[in-house]
Amino acid sequence: MTSIDDTPAGPALSSLRRARDRFLGGRPPGDGVPEDLAQAWRRARFFGVPRDLTAPPRVRPPVDPPLLAAARPALDRVAPTLSGGMGLVLVDSRCRALWSGGGRYAGTSADVAGLDLSEKAVGHNSAALALRTGRRAEVHGPEHFLDLWQEVSAVSVPLYEPAAGRPAGAVTVVAPLAEDRTAHPGAAIAEATAHAVETELLGRARPPERLLLDAYLRQRADGAAVVALDGSSRLVSPEAARLLSHETLTRLERRATALVRDADTGQEGARAGAPAETSGPEDARTGTPAENTGPEGPRSAAPEESAGPEGAHTATPEAIAAPEEFAVPEEFAVPEEFAVPEEFAVPDGAGLTVRMSRLTHGGEVIGAVATVCPAARRARAAERHDHDRLPGLVGTSRPWRLAVSGAMELARSAEPLLLIGEAGVGKTALARALLTLRGSAAPRVVDAAEQVPGEVPRWCHALAEREGGGPPLLLRHAERLAQSDVAALLSLLERRPAVPLVATHTPGAPTGPCLSRLLDILSARSVALPPLRERVEDIPALLTAFTGHPSPGRPPLTWSLDARRALEQHTWPGNVAELAHVVREVAERRRATGPVRREELPYGLRVPPATRRLSGMERAERTAILEALRRHGDNKARAAESLGIGRATLYRKLRAYGMDQA
Repeated sequence: MTSIDDTPAGPALSSLRRARDRFLGGRPPGDGVPEDLAQAWRRARFFGVPRDLTAPPRVRPPVDPPLLAAARPALDRVAPTLSGGMGLVLVDSRCRALWSGGGRYAGTSADVAGLDLSEKAVGHNSAALALRTGRRAEVHGPEHFLDLWQEVSAVSVPLYEPAAGRPAGAVTVVAPLAEDRTAHPGAAIAEATAHAVETELLGRARPPERLLLDAYLRQRADGAAVVALDGSSRLVSPEAARLLSHETLTRLERRATALVRDADTGQEGARAGAPAETSGPEDARTGTPAENTGPEGPRSAAPEESAGPEGAHTATPEAIAAPEEFAVPEEFAVPEEFAVPEEFAVPDGAGLTVRMSRLTHGGEVIGAVATVCPAARRARAAERHDHDRLPGLVGTSRPWRLAVSGAMELARSAEPLLLIGEAGVGKTALARALLTLRGSAAPRVVDAAEQVPGEVPRWCHALAEREGGGPPLLLRHAERLAQSDVAALLSLLERRPAVPLVATHTPGAPTGPCLSRLLDILSARSVALPPLRERVEDIPALLTAFTGHPSPGRPPLTWSLDARRALEQHTWPGNVAELAHVVREVAERRRATGPVRREELPYGLRVPPATRRLSGMERAERTAILEALRRHGDNKARAAESLGIGRATLYRKLRAYGMDQA
């Protein structure tokens, strides 16, 4: 389940409607459409989804699904409280509707059981997006592919079962579309309902599943990279996902399957033979749980093997097929329910080893927990990920890592590369790092926003004249290029498509036909960088980077938990550049010692998000008040004077907008 946050500002609904009409008419949707939305529309067209579908298709509904049984009490409590035409829908992991309540889900009958809401059936929608990303998702009106849902706004929150690492379903709240495209009014309801359902799922979990989850959480609390497996599902921590390859995770799953299976055939025989890759029925070698109880009778233990606690045996390395060579485990403290662990090397990196411990309950093996040993983590850290080797870049969140990895893959060849993203997300920093990675000469940097005449044509002419190549060009703000610059680049790209060019583009500004053509050419090799609000888990690392070099005579800044929480709640319209500015401002203004407190942040950051849905006029007024307070150093008397209102009126408005406690 995700935390509640403000919906990022996006294109106006009217522009999205025009873009959708252009797309459905066979034309490009335009520059103002987010790339992920354009890709979702393309997928729907690829799947052959008809835009004029009158109702979602039906598939065979599951019989007595456990998810519905667990969710029904919470859904029955929430549905009667919905107002304003809002409705509530529950879907399973295959995006099949299981239940609905409250207002009618647009375009459906009262009986939604079995409706197929997957992207392949109905195109872009919030339930499918939440299941795909594992995060809360909102889809408004024209963002939907179907004509059926053009006046519907939906928010979906994924549901995670206690012992599963993937969503088991999603809770969706639908409402009539609001033209101002604010945060969905049912977002908090969807979050609360999902939390209640997950709590019920946890309470209904079988004792072995609870034990597996508890063991996973306990190991994670120590900061370890951990994987918990029971042969049918697995929980993988983010640290383990970064360190271990898919092949290694599959091997671990096979080993856990063998442990659980072999426990049914006798503890003595199970631990004396080969691992999952070489023992048991054919299903065990492929990672599929076997339907029978195991091999044809127990295997005898080798005479030289020594028994550990509770008859646990450790196989010798010779009995194990490469590359998983098990060494005799070292003595170390383990929870009571764990048997003696096994430690083995994996091919993911030099010195990388994994320690797997059997998890027992009632004398039976119910699963295993695998952890990356500290020495292995250090060995892996010595190699480090490619994005960590890029100078000047900070962040380990999944959106940022995916963007950087994609950019690095494209940058391996000396061809044009386009970096797309909002202002301040770090496009220029990534561009410089990529050019450094290429090992080319120092780039010529041109900022189109500064309108330096002739810079781009001169570079194009020099590159065209020297067939051996020349310095690469780092072109900032490609959306601000002059007509002569666009013409020079287009002419060069026609003659030499593989030119050393890295350009940055901030969508939003209107583009003419020539610039649109240039951007279309460059977009074939483009990467979209995530805004800071989508990678808030990187804020602590960014704070450390920005405060690492304090002014002489001043201690480095540290941040209280409350201040960090306030920073993570902010929407960051200026992204990383705005965060850097805030850090500099705090460092210059503060005179106190110790961690930075929430009260020391600029007023706009101390104020939590609005507690209710605001109209367009109210949002504008709230923004004006925040800006006035920022300009006048939080002095309310001066802020009120600059706004032309009395101080009592300002205090009343602060209370009305929930800003009086900041």
